[in-house]
Amino acid sequence: MSNLNQCDLDLIKAAQDTISKIYDSVNYNHTVASALRCKNGKIYLGVNLYSLHGVCGEQMALGNAIIAGEHEFISIVAVRGANGEEILPPCGNCRQILADYAPNCEVIISFEDKVSVKELLPYAYKVIV
Repeated sequence: MSNLNQCDLDLIKAAQDTISKIYDSVNYNHTVASALRCKNGKIYLGVNLYSLHGVCGEQMALGNAIIAGEHEFISIVAVRGANGEEILPPCGNCRQILADYAPNCEVIISFEDKVSVKELLPYAYKVIV
């Protein structure tokens, strides 16, 4: 049984639409797209930039939202494949970034399930100042 709602399915579709437009089947520079929903309902998109020190789609989506002045995030998803046929859970670096910038966000980890950022990284590193 799925715990995803219609907003989650719409977010997946936004990421799938993005990757289907820019998927790079020649050099594989862009193979993952991400979609991030903010509290106000706006969706921000990102794509991975493959390189030695590349950027993940989740990081780009989060950065795009922050540039637009957003600070409250509801959910995020990343899809891989020419049509976004696979949902990817965040890598370790993305988990830490989400813990830092979107600790109350939910992460869609499959076509049936989502979890909180805190569940993905229960013992996140915290800077103590």
